[in-house]
Order: sequence, then C-alpha cells, then structure tokens
Amino acid sequence: MTIKATPVIKDGCLMVRGKVVLTRVPQNILVSPASNDSAFFGATDPTPSSRHVFKLGVLEKYRFLCLFRFKIWWMIPRVGKSGSEIPMETQMLLLEATEESALKDEVNSSEASTDNTFYILFLPVLDGLFRTSLQGTSANELHFCVESGDASVQTSQALEAVFVNSGENPFELIKNSVKILEQHKGTFCHIENKKIPVHLDWFGWCTWDAFYTQVDPQGIKEGLQSFLEGGCSPKFLIIDDGWQDTVNEFSKEGEPPIEGIQFATRLVDIRENTKFRSSGPDEDCTSLHEFIDTIKEKYGLKFVYVWHALAGYWGGVLPTSDSMKKYNPKLVYPIQSPGNLGNMRDIVMVILEKYGVGFIDPSKIFDFYNDLHSYLASNGVDGVKVDVQNLIETLGSGNGGRVMLTGQYQEALEKSVSRNFKENNLICSMSHNSDSIYSSKRSAVARASEDFMPREPTFQTLHIASVAFNSLLLGEIFVPDWDMFQHTFYC
Repeated sequence: MTIKATPVIKDGCLMVRGKVVLTRVPQNILVSPASNDSAFFGATDPTPSSRHVFKLGVLEKYRFLCLFRFKIWWMIPRVGKSGSEIPMETQMLLLEATEESALKDEVNSSEASTDNTFYILFLPVLDGLFRTSLQGTSANELHFCVESGDASVQTSQALEAVFVNSGENPFELIKNSVKILEQHKGTFCHIENKKIPVHLDWFGWCTWDAFYTQVDPQGIKEGLQSFLEGGCSPKFLIIDDGWQDTVNEFSKEGEPPIEGIQFATRLVDIRENTKFRSSGPDEDCTSLHEFIDTIKEKYGLKFVYVWHALAGYWGGVLPTSDSMKKYNPKLVYPIQSPGNLGNMRDIVMVILEKYGVGFIDPSKIFDFYNDLHSYLASNGVDGVKVDVQNLIETLGSGNGGRVMLTGQYQEALEKSVSRNFKENNLICSMSHNSDSIYSSKRSAVARASEDFMPREPTFQTLHIASVAFNSLLLGEIFVPDWDMFQHTFYC
C-alpha cells in the first residue's frame, strides 16, 4: 500500500504519511496544496474580525520542538510531548513521528518498518494582511491565531495560515519548506538568494557591552588600542547605541528615576551627538567623518557600522524637532497582541505604551532612511545595525495592520541600504516576529537570540541554546548573528 506524504484530513483527523497527527479536527478547517507533499491549513468563521483563534485539532503523544516568542522581540526553544505545552506566539513546531508516536495508523504495524521515524513541520505564516501563530490549550488542543493588528482590517477566512510538511531529515525538511514558501508567497527570499555582507569574514567588536549608551570616541580608541596590544585587532566595528542626537523629555533632574524611562528617548537629528564632534581633550577629531577616518587608518578597520532603531530611536523621533518635521511624525501609542501579553511583558513596551512613540509617516519612511544612510555613508560609515524592529507590529492600527506596515518599513530599509551601502551591509535585530521574517527580501543577517549578557552567568546556557535552535528556522532566511561573546585568556 502506498502512503502519500501530503497532509490530509480524514475522519476528523489530520493525517501525515499514514500517521494520525491531530484528532478532533473541526469541520471549518480547510486544506489546500502547497506542493506535491505539503499543504496549507486554514479556517473560516461566519463573523469577520481582525483576530481569529481557530482550533486545528488535538495533539498528543508526539515529542516536539517549538520556537516561540517569550517576549515581543525574541524567540526561544521549548520541547514537550503534548499540545498543552505549546506556548502562545509559537512560530515553528517540529514533531517527531515514530512507530509509537501516533494514536493509530492507517498501516498495520506488522507491515511497517521498525525504523520509521520522520518529522512533521508546522510553520504559521503570513496570509495576505494577516500573520499567524500557534498556541496550545490545557485540553491539548492546538490552535492557530490569525491577526491583522488593525481593527478595521478584518476577514472571515484564512486560507493559507499554517504550512505543513514532512520529511526524514529535519534540517532538509526546514530548508525545503522555506524554499517552497519563498516561491509560493513571494514576500521574502531564502538566504541562498541574498547578497551576503563581506563583514562576516572578519573578526569584529561591538561597543555595547563595553560602554552601553555611554560610548564615546575616546573609549572606542582605548578599546581598539587594547585589541592591538593584545595582538588580535578587529577589522569590523559596530558603534552601538549612544552616538545619536536624542532627547528624553520625561527624565527630570532632581526627580526620582523611573524604571525604563530611557526607552522613551527620541531622535532629534540624523547627525551624530556632541560626543562624536570631539574625540577627547585634545579635540583632534571634530566630526564623525574625521573620527572614522582616523580609527580606520590607525587600527586597520575595514568596516565601521553604526546602530539605529527601525523607528529612529527607542521612542521614535521627536515630532517637534525641526529636523524631523519633514517626515510628518506624530505621537502614537503601541497596541500589543494578546499573544505578546500572554508571555513575558517587556519594560520597553510598558514605557512606550505610557509615553508613546514618535512615529514617522509610512509614506516618508524611505526618505528618512535615505537621508540618514546617505549622511552616514558620506561620513565613512559602511553599514548599519537596525534594532527594535518588532516595535512596528504594535503600530499597525490605522495603518493597514501590522503585516502591511512591517512590509513598508522593511522595503524602505532594504532599499535605502542597497542604495547607500555597497555590500548589503545590514544587521537586523530584535526582529523575531513572522511579520519581519517573512517580509525579508534582501536583509541577509539577523540576530539569532536575545543579548549576550556577560554579567549574568546563568543566562549563558540559554543564550547558546537559543541561538542554536532559533537558527534552524532563521538560518534558512538569514545568516544567524550569535551576538557577542566574552573570553578570558590565561597565561
């Protein structure tokens, strides 16, 4: 008897290769082919809404690995054996099917091979103006949530919300599935079809863990000098957060500090701040351009990148700034998905929900990026690390929804980077939502986990595990950036 690999629904069960994967599949679940061996699952509801949660079926007795967003910015892995263990905001689900996995088989067990392990992949994807995530319930039900992020963007059906495929090799399965989605959806590109930045070939140093936002030219010089004296000079430098001209209107001298208030800071101008208009007491460098020229020549740097947020800065841009007015900014307040609120709350969003974001008009966002990047390129900067990207998903209300807005920002960013920097020199960060992942046509490098935190030893194992497992999915669309590391040399 020939067993087809294509997922099907039969007698209320989702079947893959003759195995029952899900039971009690509702009648409103729809199946449509994606390729010869894969399919999309969707559902209908008589009432239009901007957010639907559909039951897909009951999942039991399968070992699984899933990747889920434990906070708005980042994914981490989780393993389990039943639907109740699948958290909200799951963006990849990989099941292991063995001879004992299923509740029942179409094939008599005596006829089946004893070595019959294969893998079943569920990828919740973008479906038009909606994005999808998976989640489990205490009753072991597997649900999928489709949402637009804009109350005025509604639907009564999601036809291609969850992609399902199977294969004997989990790595090849994920690769092949992403390639099928690339061709079918047309909203993103596989890593094999992207230009890889050449900075990846060189040892680099990011200033964040050394200085945080207190970074200045003198400190960078001292850091580069210490590398030189140690015999391992980096050829690639990222000047992280702290170089921009910003203002915080809510942090007052003499008043008790508010936790996280630094995230309400907004961008005033695209030019560097006063720290980078003078490199120290000798004032031998009076501009960003002169400083970069100096450190490239003295320390042999090949590439210097700088950091900025997708919205300009953590709190966006200052709407009253004369330099920003041409981008039609306005103050808006983020609205988070229930999926985000169901996992770990983040202090950044707590602050921005209270104080708002200086939001650039989507029709002007390319002009902003182009002005910023052309200025940086003219000053010797070779590329950018663009952070806080998932903030955009919370600003979709009144802007066509989160998927549309993310696509607009992502397209504008990639177009500006392509125009102003030679080698697709872009690193994406805090971008682990499916809106960004499946809207990436050119971006070729992305952070694969939350920050490396050298002062929190218990975090190190989770950091390594996260980047390794997250790279199973992210590595098919980006070169995974494992963030920083710290090494102690013993003599």
